[in-house]
Amino acid sequence: MSSSHLSPRETFRLGPFVTPRIWTGLWQLSSNAWGSASVSKIRHGMIRHAELGYTAFADHYGSAEIIFGQFRESFRSPGQIIGATKWCIFKRINPSRAVVQAAVYERMERMRTERVDLLQFHWADYTDKGYLTALAHLLDLKRAGIIAAIGLCNFDTIRTDEICTELGPGTIVSNQVQFSLIDTRPLHGMSDVCEKHGLKLLTYGTLCGGFLADKWLGSPEPDPYSGDLTPSQRKYLDMIVKAWGSWDLFQALLVVLRSIANQHGKSIANIATRWVLDHSFVGAVIIGARLGLSEHPDENRHVFGFRLTESDNARIEAVLDRSNGRTIITSIGDCGAEYR
Repeated sequence: MSSSHLSPRETFRLGPFVTPRIWTGLWQLSSNAWGSASVSKIRHGMIRHAELGYTAFADHYGSAEIIFGQFRESFRSPGQIIGATKWCIFKRINPSRAVVQAAVYERMERMRTERVDLLQFHWADYTDKGYLTALAHLLDLKRAGIIAAIGLCNFDTIRTDEICTELGPGTIVSNQVQFSLIDTRPLHGMSDVCEKHGLKLLTYGTLCGGFLADKWLGSPEPDPYSGDLTPSQRKYLDMIVKAWGSWDLFQALLVVLRSIANQHGKSIANIATRWVLDHSFVGAVIIGARLGLSEHPDENRHVFGFRLTESDNARIEAVLDRSNGRTIITSIGDCGAEYR
């Protein structure tokens, strides 16, 4: 089978880059709670993804930036690889030019690069308008060629609109937020802001930590304290059974997704991912891979080459209508509220 046949067939433009619509998330490197693999196994996992056409990697947790930098340096075509990292501010700081520049240079050093491809910025306290100052400095660094593109991470609709309006068109290229069949908050305002300012969402949680998969069809509700779940699964189980609905309703959704998957010759995960990608304001989904332990690049390529039909979407909506999905934006708050 040729590598071109294996490569993801859908791309989108993000600032100066043309990237695949599935990115590889490296958040499992934050903790051994996801299981651990050797650095060489992780690097080999990255090479396998890149050779299959998954050339964009995201996140900064633990040693992710360092391992990514080593991998890109050793890859046969390093120029094809895109690395997105983050700068997250959780407590009050003075976002002076020196502070902002030091944070960006630290990213560059860890990733072994002379330019950050995509710097995603998170600011926890909206009462402190320092985020506008910090972003103005990041924009200066972008003009100097030190950053190729600036994105946001877990910003809400109001602040995303404010930032794009204040800093001008094209300053921000993306916002990384949670979006899935279970968490549809971006449909309630964020999608309009994306259209207004030409932004794309980079979405995570698309498979709810792996719950939107054939493995869970017909399974009893797991015990969140059993020790068998990853940190992601504990978080998303809570969302499914407390904020969204119930395990029984979730099973009803999986039954419908399995039926649709049968018609398309796909998996439940493929259908759940395709549903997100079919929204025009979504640039890419970031799918977490436990590199060297549990990764699904071959299965993920089946997301491409088809679209959900009106009938498929109507059947999905019929289940979603029975959930609390539309009120999550009031019970939890807008995109990213759970991190504030």
